[in-house]
Amino acid sequence: MLPQARMATGVYGTWELYVFISADEWAKYEFRRLAPIPSPEERAEALAGLGYAPVAGAEWEWRELSAPTGPRLFAAVPVRPTGPAGGGAA
Repeated sequence: MLPQARMATGVYGTWELYVFISADEWAKYEFRRLAPIPSPEERAEALAGLGYAPVAGAEWEWRELSAPTGPRLFAAVPVRPTGPAGGGAA
């Protein structure tokens, strides 16, 4: 099964990207800003830095989640490792 990248706003409202490798292992990239939403190019660069790329033909799927502090955006895309950097734990 391929890992999945997820992007959401963290507890401070800044954008974070995670690649879930297993229940106990993930790689993380922090965009360190509230707005704007990271562009597809920025997301691809962040994934590449973590050693991953979206699966060919896959697109980010966006959802709006309810939270006590208001709605939050959440996105996910299946990814594949691109090299030895893939699989860094957080």
